[in-house]
Amino acid sequence: MRNYDCIFLDRDGTLNYDTGYIADLSKFNFYPFTIPALIHMSKKGNKFCIITNQSGVDRGLIQIGKLDEIHEYIRHEFEKNEIVLLDIYVCPDHPNKASNRRKPGTGMFLEAAEQYNLSLNNCLMVGDSVDDMLVGMKLGMETMLVLTGRGKKSLSKLGANHKPTYVKKNISEGFEQLCL
Repeated sequence: MRNYDCIFLDRDGTLNYDTGYIADLSKFNFYPFTIPALIHMSKKGNKFCIITNQSGVDRGLIQIGKLDEIHEYIRHEFEKNEIVLLDIYVCPDHPNKASNRRKPGTGMFLEAAEQYNLSLNNCLMVGDSVDDMLVGMKLGMETMLVLTGRGKKSLSKLGANHKPTYVKKNISEGFEQLCL
């Protein structure tokens, strides 16, 4: 069993159903396997950060207050299930006006590393997009592409030079393998 300084998690398509721009808590639903998988990894001594691009804010499709409600719900679910969530990092940038905080930029990860004294080369990035994999590789992390959300499409877009460390059906299957 490998223990990481931190497991970085993408949000939409990785932890929850990705229905497009999720602008209200009533539209946010974890996959049924998410919380049990996170509990399992947490009991093995792992802690988590959620790193999410939310361009719907900059596009005017998501109000900050509504996004905060969703993230408060997530924090509550982690706390209720005794899952260690260090923080949730959000980049609201539109892709056409992206700062280095927007994945595949490294900004949010560098903030987390500084804030929580993390060694990024001892971390895991879990996500369903090409950008999730590219930023993880850029920072020397192990990467896990999950085939939920946009994962299958992302797998076909990743070239031979950008192979994730792990490709798994979902975080439950992925975390189960890590615990062997």
